[in-house]
Amino acid sequence: MELDALLLSRLQFAFTIAFHILFPAFTIGLAAFLAVLEGLWLWTKRDAFKVLYLFWVKIFALSFGMGVVSGIVLSYQFGTNWSEFIRLTGGVIGPLLAFEVLTAFFLEASFLGVMLFGWKKVGPKLHFTATCLVAVGTTISAFWILSANSWMQTPQGFEIMADGRFQATDFMQVIFNPSFPTRLVHMLLAAFLTTGLVVGAASAFRVLKERTRPSVTGWTESRISLVMAIGLVAVLAPLQLVAGHLSGEVAHKHQPSKTAAIEGYWETRADQPLHLFGIPDRSAQKNHFEVSIPGVGNWIQNVPKDEVIQGLDAWPREDQPPPFIPFFGFRVMVGLGLLMILLGGVGAILIWRRRLFESPWFLRFCVAMGPSGFIAVLAGWMVTEVGRQPWVVYGVLRTRDAVSPVTAAEVAASLIAYVTVYAVVFTAGALFILRLMAEGPVAALTEPASRPDRAPGSALAKAPENTTPGEGV
Repeated sequence: MELDALLLSRLQFAFTIAFHILFPAFTIGLAAFLAVLEGLWLWTKRDAFKVLYLFWVKIFALSFGMGVVSGIVLSYQFGTNWSEFIRLTGGVIGPLLAFEVLTAFFLEASFLGVMLFGWKKVGPKLHFTATCLVAVGTTISAFWILSANSWMQTPQGFEIMADGRFQATDFMQVIFNPSFPTRLVHMLLAAFLTTGLVVGAASAFRVLKERTRPSVTGWTESRISLVMAIGLVAVLAPLQLVAGHLSGEVAHKHQPSKTAAIEGYWETRADQPLHLFGIPDRSAQKNHFEVSIPGVGNWIQNVPKDEVIQGLDAWPREDQPPPFIPFFGFRVMVGLGLLMILLGGVGAILIWRRRLFESPWFLRFCVAMGPSGFIAVLAGWMVTEVGRQPWVVYGVLRTRDAVSPVTAAEVAASLIAYVTVYAVVFTAGALFILRLMAEGPVAALTEPASRPDRAPGSALAKAPENTTPGEGV
């Protein structure tokens, strides 16, 4: 494998986007969670929801800031490493990215200040409105970014000019391209699940700590947020399985080479098997150590048993995506998704049986599953992007024709710089966020009277706060 400018540019973009996508995947769901918390506080007047809001909004601010910074780096790389891509497709991609800034980023930036610093400066209803608008802004941002990326997966609504540039002929077709609806739903559900799993892990960690303190009883903030997180996962994880399957059906129809790489199909045939495991070998054009279920592949793809499904042998080797990453990335994503369904189902049963807080094994399971949403997002993104290769715009523009006219040494130097800076800055930010999560929304459980919301007569000092651990759950 030659470390030329193309490969190094791909590695650099993959490295920076892998960092970036973690933050939007978290903040999209966290913004919605904050809106729910503030809405519940306004509705019920329970101080516990405000305490949770004030705790998680600090983490949101840090994550949002790091997401903005890492996103700006990606924009620069379009010019430094992928100038030909922008020159050729700017007439289609450019407006979509501009719409994201005009409709989403400006909305978020306008109301983020009110959300973070407006508690004592605006009324509760106006502050709640600001929180909701920030949440809406993060979702709109996902809309435009997913639309642009989905167009690269399933391009339509454009024509290629005589000089090779792409020009949009129908922006509605560009925006609502075939893979966009299912991929948008899939990504939004992934973001909400990522947030739910992080909130659940942090809350379970605090509940485990509370179990060692006999004086801590009843519905503490961590217990409330844990129940909310489990409820979210229990509902959304099965829906994510359905959304992922629908997205796979779209890929089977519009990107058959990606499907072949994901499933490890080398031979074009009907009645394909389901490969549970194997090691794809591109040079040998086969899988090693296969573990398969015969005749199930067509059923998984939702096509008749006698329909021929293309294998990678239907394309010349230079047009085949490298199958190793899509094959294993897909299985990591699906495996974690099944664990999420298990967590939500078992958690719902424990809540119904009122045993949630008395099940330390399950609380530890929640803590262990905390990073699983991020891992699944990264795995899914790698499946999507590597499975599209060797095309940057599927079937139309090759990745090698989109790179900037730069040398390998120049790209290597910038890649080393990015790795060094990211290792310091983002590691420090991530560790600080983890430290905040470990502290929890109640900084001094042993001194409840020192907090205004725990003082005698406050909402949190009243029932049902004085119930015994696990009562009502």
